[in-house]
Amino acid sequence: MKETCGTSRLQNQPQRSYGITSPVSLATPKDLDCIHTQKLVEALKPFGVFEDQQELNHRLVVLDKLSKLVKEWIVELGESKNLPPSAIASVGGKIFTFGSYKLGVHTKGADIDAVCVAPKHVERSDFFQSFFDKLKHQKQIKNLRAVEDAYVPVVKFEFDGIEIDLVFARVSMPTVSANLDLGDDSCLRSLDIRCVRSLNGCRVTDEILRLVPNKENFRLALRAIKLWAKRRGIYSNVLGFLGGVSWAMLVAKTCQLYPNALASVLVNKFFLVFSKW
Repeated sequence: MKETCGTSRLQNQPQRSYGITSPVSLATPKDLDCIHTQKLVEALKPFGVFEDQQELNHRLVVLDKLSKLVKEWIVELGESKNLPPSAIASVGGKIFTFGSYKLGVHTKGADIDAVCVAPKHVERSDFFQSFFDKLKHQKQIKNLRAVEDAYVPVVKFEFDGIEIDLVFARVSMPTVSANLDLGDDSCLRSLDIRCVRSLNGCRVTDEILRLVPNKENFRLALRAIKLWAKRRGIYSNVLGFLGGVSWAMLVAKTCQLYPNALASVLVNKFFLVFSKW
């Protein structure tokens, strides 16, 4: 946590404005705030909100394998649809993560939300048929199921012990480059509404991270607030409460109002702000 304290202290520089309203306070952290933030970390540890490095590395390995499967499938599909060899060589295809994993606040054993972004020769029906079949033949994949009629159609599976919810988006480009920026609104041009919804998770997650003054302080405060909400049974979109993105937005707003505050202060200010909102 020393790094977080140091990073936050450095933020007492000319401030850029992160929200649509100006900050309530630009106060920099006191020594006591650092101590309380460290105590917050220790208080959260027994609840399994932090993964160790080995588990984090395992997730990266699984995502890399999934990415290779996607690229392989897109090439195979191009060949079956008689695309010229020059086009097949550059079609690309990419996996983007979103949700709690992308925000950096996932807990031990949490699933990964991801979107498979494919070029225009790939149809949604291909994703739910030929890619689904490809996944079926992978030994490391278990509990494979497709939910095509969901608001955001999804394929769910367990890949080497990691649960993954994979949605699909087809962009109106012949290739999907490695540096594709989903934040660029031109990506949405001519897109099917289901593809727009599939990309929405990534776009919102990226925007939240872009609009907080200090990502580490935001993440730690959000972990604490998420745990609080879950322990009180009020964390659930499905049951009519706020879901992960909503809690993240509320914490992000608190960070914007107190841009130099450490996580222990942000948690305190969160309840102060939203009890009076």
